[in-house]
Amino acid sequence: MVLNKIDILDFKNIADAGLEFSPGVNCLLGMNGMGKSNLLEAIHFLSFARSASSIPDNALIRHGSQSLLVKGEYSSDNGTTDTVACGITSGKGKSLKLNGKEYQRISEHIGRFPIVTVSPADSRLVEGSGEERRRLMDMVISQADGAYLSHLIRYGKALDSRNRMLRSGMKDALLYESVEQAMQTASEAIFAARKEWTERISPVFASYYAEVSGEAEKASLAYRSQLQGTTLPDVLKETRAKDLALGFTSHGVHRDDLDMKLDGYSARRLGSQGQVKTFTIALRFAIFDYLKHTGGKTPILLLDDIFDKLDAGRVGRIMELVSTGRDFGQIFITDTNRKHLNEIIDGIGGDRLLLEVSHGTFSLMKDSGK
Repeated sequence: MVLNKIDILDFKNIADAGLEFSPGVNCLLGMNGMGKSNLLEAIHFLSFARSASSIPDNALIRHGSQSLLVKGEYSSDNGTTDTVACGITSGKGKSLKLNGKEYQRISEHIGRFPIVTVSPADSRLVEGSGEERRRLMDMVISQADGAYLSHLIRYGKALDSRNRMLRSGMKDALLYESVEQAMQTASEAIFAARKEWTERISPVFASYYAEVSGEAEKASLAYRSQLQGTTLPDVLKETRAKDLALGFTSHGVHRDDLDMKLDGYSARRLGSQGQVKTFTIALRFAIFDYLKHTGGKTPILLLDDIFDKLDAGRVGRIMELVSTGRDFGQIFITDTNRKHLNEIIDGIGGDRLLLEVSHGTFSLMKDSGK
């Protein structure tokens, strides 16, 4: 899949931009705060109709404006062309259209135009709470499995109902069993999907980590759930008295997590900045492989400030990995260092585009082309 062109109006610091892209590598060069990451976020916005950083929709609108619009034209792997337009108007909400037709539900759009983003914020996947890792699993699996998102929505609604009952002090066992049965049906599907995803992605992730780190240490990834070896109704019945005292549901797939380890020890506790960065890059590359082979579409790869906090050896191995021996499809990469971008372009060859970014504007640089 390729993003052929994009039109942006009043998105963050980008007032008005119309850009055509290379189907190969697209390099964005500029100082910090100039708008490189904002362009990548606009691309993410087209795929998910929301910010990559989960900020409120209105915060995406350029200061002083009342609305934004992002429109993109895609070519799929089978040669078809689609146009996506997503807009936000302050006080009126969001509009998302595919080929001029409004979606009835935004969830129908998820997975149609898959992307994988590597960004500095990825450190939260290792260093942050389990919520960050659950959000990652949900975002990735939803792009490959449309039914998964429906299960998440149903589970979330049933969970909210149970929590309201707990906060009100309700003790009617039959009502609890009814809500918990709805949670069980959805949780079985969520548990199975997350378990299968982790088992598929773990060896690929470990291979990428070894390649980027030069086999300096061994990385592992494992799925952890309170439902392993039991069922949700049994767990919820056992913890109901505790949950009534707490006022919320303490067990379920909403408490799932990923165990991330380096040489058998917690990456969160013992990983250096460079190791954590390597961990998240390897994980994102493994996710790329998963989406490509599961969803039948080649995702767009967004690499935002990928070389920060890495030593020269790991930088070199990433550049070699991206440049040769892998079909990553269309790539967008940002950096403040022209040397890094030149080395990647020289390695990849073929179609490429270099854009200089300054205060939300974009200008073509030399060496763009074939």
